[in-house]
Amino acid sequence: MTNQELFKEIRELKKEIQELKGMKKTVPEIKTYSFSRIDDDDLDDLVDIKQIYTETIFEEWFNFKYEISDEIVDFLQKLLDKNAKFIFNYYEEDLKMNFLAPLINKIDFFMIEDKVRNFYDAPLTYKTDKFIFSGATDFMISSGIKKAKKPYFFIQEFKKSIKPTNPEPQLLAEMISAVELNKTITIRGAFIMGKDWYFVILEKLGKDRYQYFISEAFNSTKIDELKGIYRNLKFVKNEILEMVRKEK
Repeated sequence: MTNQELFKEIRELKKEIQELKGMKKTVPEIKTYSFSRIDDDDLDDLVDIKQIYTETIFEEWFNFKYEISDEIVDFLQKLLDKNAKFIFNYYEEDLKMNFLAPLINKIDFFMIEDKVRNFYDAPLTYKTDKFIFSGATDFMISSGIKKAKKPYFFIQEFKKSIKPTNPEPQLLAEMISAVELNKTITIRGAFIMGKDWYFVILEKLGKDRYQYFISEAFNSTKIDELKGIYRNLKFVKNEILEMVRKEK
């Protein structure tokens, strides 16, 4: 190889290196969105998602035939007698430990034989070529005993009001992550603001396209509505057990 040919090859290599450097610079950074901080604007920018305003989709869920025993009614009434007057003013941990934890523990999502249980602050991450959803989930029912594997239901909880953070987009981001990771098309969840519980269904329509439904509020300080919350969570437990046993 002559010196002239060598210099030409060096120049071409330098040109290729510069082009590769330029390409690297133009690759956009994938931004991570934390579940605890994501808001409605973030969600609208990242995916095509819309709320559908109908209550009929909740009929099967809310009409679940489950007879609440006198023992459970007594438990729920005592829970209200202790906490109802304070729920609006509770700090998040007060609400969690004094009211929500006893209620959820009474449902008993700890289903060891089926390798399913409830998790608090369990990590969850969903990555795409455009964004990453990541963070610790408030409450999640998932397969797995030592660590969460396949999420089935979420509660975005312990929020006193719609400010300073809105639990709705946080819950939806978790539900989108679960639908994509599980390769399913629908999932249930709930979010809590003080005394009020809202149940949610999310459906996948296509790539990065979703629709969701939010129920009317269940006032957890009213015994009849608290019984409704209890019944709705029992439905979730039964549905998860059916799904898990079918998967086996």
